Amino acid sequence: MAKHHRPTQAAIYLHHIGHNYTHVQQTIAPKTVIPVLKANAYGHGSVPVARYLYRLGVRLFAVSLMEEALELKDALPDIDVLVMGLTGPKDFETAVNRDVIITVFDESVAEELLKRTHSIRFHLKVDTGMNRLGFKHDEDVIAFMQRVKAESNLRMEGIYTHFATADSNPEYYRYQQERFALLLKKIPFTPPMVHASNSSSAIKYEQAMPYTTHARVGILLYGLTLDKGLDFLKPAMRLTTRVMHLKQLQKGERISYNITYEATTDERIAVLPIGYADGLIRKNQGGDVSIHGKRYPIVGRVCMDQTLIRVDEDVKLNDCVHIMGDNPIHIDEVAERLDTINYEVVTQVGARVPRVYYDKEVTP
Repeated sequence: MAKHHRPTQAAIYLHHIGHNYTHVQQTIAPKTVIPVLKANAYGHGSVPVARYLYRLGVRLFAVSLMEEALELKDALPDIDVLVMGLTGPKDFETAVNRDVIITVFDESVAEELLKRTHSIRFHLKVDTGMNRLGFKHDEDVIAFMQRVKAESNLRMEGIYTHFATADSNPEYYRYQQERFALLLKKIPFTPPMVHASNSSSAIKYEQAMPYTTHARVGILLYGLTLDKGLDFLKPAMRLTTRVMHLKQLQKGERISYNITYEATTDERIAVLPIGYADGLIRKNQGGDVSIHGKRYPIVGRVCMDQTLIRVDEDVKLNDCVHIMGDNPIHIDEVAERLDTINYEVVTQVGARVPRVYYDKEVTP
């Protein structure tokens, strides 16, 4: 029995992830890359990606949620996982029992942590200007770390911050970097791990921060970036489907919901089994897909499960349709079409789209 009945799939090229990871790791050596696998590895599949990177020697990963950490620990029990997102006292027992590293991000969580009698692993997050999570004032960081130093049951393994503008505003980036560097000179002890860089910072600025030990790398792993000129990257996702139905329209006929498209001449329409429930959202109307290297426009409203394109006589039933990936329609082109960023495009690819994994070049 076929595992997948619909011909829509996201091909995930694990060897591209390996290529991107290796390049960044070599760039920042002897520091260590922490692969970020939050949001199902940015839509690529966290467990398969983690298993592949594990084969490359990676033993520490970062996620956003406790649920994400537990999924990885179920698959690879001997890895370390840092939860960077919101955790609180209700998560302490789980963190201890499953050996998950949590983030302490404000004074209220810190106070509850100090009441613990069992050892718990954590990193301290400092807010240097992102104004999201993290201790905002240096004196509060110093006071908490002094108390940690006196408590034998607390395992502060790291300290970190997060940059808001590493890809867009060098001046503000430097402001945050300098704030973090100054704080590190004040704290009563330096934990084993110090990290600040995200993807953009890691590739551009990491070597200018001698005080860090690690860099958190997310979107670069998947071959995408908001920076220019990073030609080494290989996108790891290719979203494809196939032509499942063809029909002829006469001039003046209209199609799809709200009949927003009218044929201006006799036209040929192909129906694709992919829609906004799969991540091809309605704003893609007017964009393109590619068949045999030729572009065809998306016409009419994108539906939940189907999308319509205007085609010519060259298109046949069961032809492979390239929605996005690398060439000819890059994920960045789709992001520009939708007035968003590539992060959002790949994480929108729905759970019902099967991820099919390859560790070598293939044509779906």
